[in-house]
Amino acid sequence: MIPLLFAALVVQDTTIRSFLKTVDIATGTIATVYGADRRFEAPNWSRDGRFFLINSQGRLYRLPVGGSQLEDVRIDFATPRINNDHGISPDGKWLVLSHEPTEDWLTSSVYLVPIGGGTPKRVTTKAPSFWHGWSPDGKTLAFVGRRDGEFDIYTIPVTGGDERRITTCKGLDDGPDYSPDGAFIYYNSFCSGRMQIWRMRPDGSQPEQLTNDAYANWFPHPSPDGRWIVYLSFLEDQGQDHPFGRQVKLRLMDLRDRSVRDLTPEFFGGQGTINVPSWSPDSRRVAFVSYERHVTEPPH
Repeated sequence: MIPLLFAALVVQDTTIRSFLKTVDIATGTIATVYGADRRFEAPNWSRDGRFFLINSQGRLYRLPVGGSQLEDVRIDFATPRINNDHGISPDGKWLVLSHEPTEDWLTSSVYLVPIGGGTPKRVTTKAPSFWHGWSPDGKTLAFVGRRDGEFDIYTIPVTGGDERRITTCKGLDDGPDYSPDGAFIYYNSFCSGRMQIWRMRPDGSQPEQLTNDAYANWFPHPSPDGRWIVYLSFLEDQGQDHPFGRQVKLRLMDLRDRSVRDLTPEFFGGQGTINVPSWSPDSRRVAFVSYERHVTEPPH
């Protein structure tokens, strides 16, 4: 997630209503799981399938599957500014998150904390850094960092240490997520002059463009069974941006033959819809967030 400046979606008074939804990849059935009159983002589905994590106003919340009440995940930051790049370790015992210690997004760093909350441990020493992927063996994190004015993908041991730059293309590289067998990292890149889906080996070798269409494609997430990737498509070219408040849809690629189909109809979303891994553990459903905008005209 790279924060961007964009025009406020306000005519006079605007309320954003957020919906956590799931879509069945076989039938296309969409179910609304939770809704609120505030903005929330970036669902994770727990490794055991029992709860979701979502982000809202700098905090993380847990929502039990089938439940209707959010539970605060207590994380001991002086001022919580957790952004929408967070996830769960392969063994389900840890959370990784990106947090901004000041109001400046350029201070974002990657932290680890136990799954139930507690005291965070900083992993990255350079900023800004935004987490996106966790290797299936649990040993390595993939993240996006800006160094010397360029946004690229890096890896770092989960215990901390030296970061390694694995993309070098001019333009933004973002959204790295590991395949379940650890053989590839899937990501989105502006390397070809349009934001498209790519993959590479975990050391950055053998980069390969997977999509080449008129959409702006972001945040590819491989399914736990390794057969699919789901990703977010903006209907109109956004350059290197991924703003909130645009018409988007989710699309699904079958990795056996690289065929692509729409997984959802168009909806109001964008930044925060599926920034982070959100597959159900059985690879049958994907969690995502959509929005509605309500505008109140002033009295005449």
